Amino acid sequence: MLEIQIIATNIRYEDGGVSSVNVQFQSKDPEGSINLNGYIPLTTEEYQGNEAFLALTEVARTKIINRLQPKAE
Repeated sequence: MLEIQIIATNIRYEDGGVSSVNVQFQSKDPEGSINLNGYIPLTTEEYQGNEAFLALTEVARTKIINRLQPKAE
């Protein structure tokens, strides 16, 4: 399984509230042969309620997996 580390969150504010969040991450497999890094954009709704580190990591993991394995259309 890929180990995902959240390295930063860039929060954009508008009109006194959160408008969007970019979650920067690094990831590698147990053997160290696969490395991923980048950011996952979140909407305000996706971020709210998931601000805690573990919850945010799981949201990022789900979005990464969905990007790597898109659903058939």
